[in-house]
Amino acid sequence: MNVIEILRQRGFIEATTHEEELHELVEKHAPVTCYAGFDPTGPSLHVGHLLPVMALAHMQRAGHRPIALVGGGTGLVGDPSGKTEMRQLLTLADVEQNARGIKDQLARFIEFGSGGAELVNNADWLVGLKYIDFLRDIGRHFSVNRMLRAESYRVRLESEEGLNFIEFNYMLLQAYDFLQLYDTHGCRLQIGGSDQWGNIVAGIDLVRRMRQVETYGATFPLVTTSGGAKMGKTAQGAIWLDPQRTSPYDYYQFWINTDDRDVVRFLSLFTFLPMAEIEPVADLRDTELNHAKAVLAYEATKLAHDPDEAINAHKAAVRMFGARQIPDTLLPSSDIPRRVLQDDDAGVPTSEIENSELEAGIPVFKLYQQVGLTDSASAARRLIKQGGAYLNGRRIDQQDYLVTTGDLDGEELVLRAGKKKYHKIRIRP
Repeated sequence: MNVIEILRQRGFIEATTHEEELHELVEKHAPVTCYAGFDPTGPSLHVGHLLPVMALAHMQRAGHRPIALVGGGTGLVGDPSGKTEMRQLLTLADVEQNARGIKDQLARFIEFGSGGAELVNNADWLVGLKYIDFLRDIGRHFSVNRMLRAESYRVRLESEEGLNFIEFNYMLLQAYDFLQLYDTHGCRLQIGGSDQWGNIVAGIDLVRRMRQVETYGATFPLVTTSGGAKMGKTAQGAIWLDPQRTSPYDYYQFWINTDDRDVVRFLSLFTFLPMAEIEPVADLRDTELNHAKAVLAYEATKLAHDPDEAINAHKAAVRMFGARQIPDTLLPSSDIPRRVLQDDDAGVPTSEIENSELEAGIPVFKLYQQVGLTDSASAARRLIKQGGAYLNGRRIDQQDYLVTTGDLDGEELVLRAGKKKYHKIRIRP
């Protein structure tokens, strides 16, 4: 089974160009160099970016050569794809800082260096372009009529804000990326989300016109949960790959709270466990399905962070929600601990406060804000009013309740927001 068939079987592929020729390429011309682009609009990727990341990792595991392109140049322009309003323009310093953080996160999924994957920044060739030369050499190959039919442009043209001229150039720049990577790396395949179809096809057309060579594209579907939510978005915000923004424990909890209807699909997309082991999960229910969710959470956390963090998060979940004896026959390729773990709170977000502070008393709503369980004091008050705030397992029903040493359970406090978010506070003498 070639890598395109693997990606299709696991649910990655929505559309490809030149289907038969693409299969021939990966079967007869290995290793194939492919690339996916990542927009450095922030210092961290989030769960919504995982499909192209995992696809690059599958390419590498199949013996091909992945390139992760950080859009340091295109990020200065802003991609109109999937947006109804103009993106905020970034400075070059912002983009460079964000690119460094993204590379560190990508390195957990794909291996860079030593003939493996490569990370490139299109600022290296786009920032220094001479505009007149670019228009003469590249722009003349583009039909404005065809560009305006692209979904990304059409949606913006129909929006209230319209399409800004600087964004109109984006398709040319991304197409030029494909040409540049073909010239410098022999890249023949570009992959990306379904909203990138027009940009990918434009790049294929440009390479064919200027180099008389056929290149290829594959796009992925937009992943939503069975409840209709956009992947990686929660009521509390995005689920980030940066552990400073989303702790490994909270990352683990995101996956373990997967809707029952999504478990098989997410195991297929976001782990490397064999499909022969994943498919029987479709027949599981109740406790057995919860075991599969634990494996999903463990495997996803291990990839995004590391095995130690995944084990710590798993142990923390055991402490908070009870032990799970995961059968040896369920997804046996996973190295998740299968015995009943002893109570262990490693991985639960933890902070410390002085004993003197607690002796004086701290309003509970301030404590929730202080440890980051809510974004503001008013949000903490709402949480308490709605009955979602707990202290050491006891529901808090007074918004101005003073937390003192009398509330200690041993030498600690455990705050809970809703059903799943915990924070431990240890007391310093």
